[in-house]
Amino acid sequence: MAAILEVRDLRVEFPTRRGTLVALDGVSFSIAPGEVLGVVGESGAGKSMTGAAIIGLLEPPGRIAGGQVLLQGKRIDNLRYEQMRRIRGREIGAIFQDPLTTLNPLYTVGDQLTETMLTHLPINPAEAKRRAVEWLELVGIPAAAQRVQSYPHEFSGGMRQRVVIALALCAEPKLIVADEPTTALDVSIQAQVIALLKRLAREKGTAMMLVTHDMGVIAETADRVAVMYAGRIAEIGPVREVVKNPQHPYTAGLMASIPPLDRRVNRLAQIDGAMPRLSAIPQGCAYNPRCPKVFSRCAVERPELMDAGTTQAACWLHAKAMTDA
Repeated sequence: MAAILEVRDLRVEFPTRRGTLVALDGVSFSIAPGEVLGVVGESGAGKSMTGAAIIGLLEPPGRIAGGQVLLQGKRIDNLRYEQMRRIRGREIGAIFQDPLTTLNPLYTVGDQLTETMLTHLPINPAEAKRRAVEWLELVGIPAAAQRVQSYPHEFSGGMRQRVVIALALCAEPKLIVADEPTTALDVSIQAQVIALLKRLAREKGTAMMLVTHDMGVIAETADRVAVMYAGRIAEIGPVREVVKNPQHPYTAGLMASIPPLDRRVNRLAQIDGAMPRLSAIPQGCAYNPRCPKVFSRCAVERPELMDAGTTQAACWLHAKAMTDA
């Protein structure tokens, strides 16, 4: 099945007075219809930057300096702002961390849903109003026919996030970019929102890129996961394989830091050190100063993604498998 989204060797730069900072360096992945790709990593790994580059919302002076972003086989990274604005909403839906930054406080949620649909779909106002109620019902808002006339401040945080999901999906886009969509919600609402996103992706055949730092959310929702570190993908593969049998030392460190549910531990594993600043990314593998399995090649030569069992990992530990192939 042809991929909805293809990202090929994406590079994002920030020109500064002291030189050019590289925020994303050679990021490549694809997402198929109905598939959820989780993107995980520490703060500063480049997760949200990848999402912003895909939907054309990079903060200046950030710019795409190389690579391609293809939506259903057509390049979108080189489009003008106005062309990209038409694609956002219709072809790509976005769900952000804070629903209050997405919703307009001066308009009812019904008005915002109908305006979005009238902008992007060939329907009349009466049909748009009917669909607005349907979408609110679909995302689990009770008494949707009455609540469609409510303003954002009249909803709880969890309900507002459901409205944002309805807003992202109502124009029936082919791709959803969800950036930390459950961070501001309590745990019970998180579980409902996750289940909702997963169900809608399956039912509508929508491709979804789910950006989060929460491995629990990834394990529950995603089909595949990309682990990012210092602007690159460290490991990518089926979520079960990456969680149960990580092939990159960084992924292994992330998994070891999650509290186990089946036994009591006095002390959690931790990864020493911190993510490098963009102005001080080490030579070779960016993870080498923190890596427990580092050897001489790691400090001088940067690894690309290579086959590592059922996943791909950017780690020289798997170089032998690559040369044997």
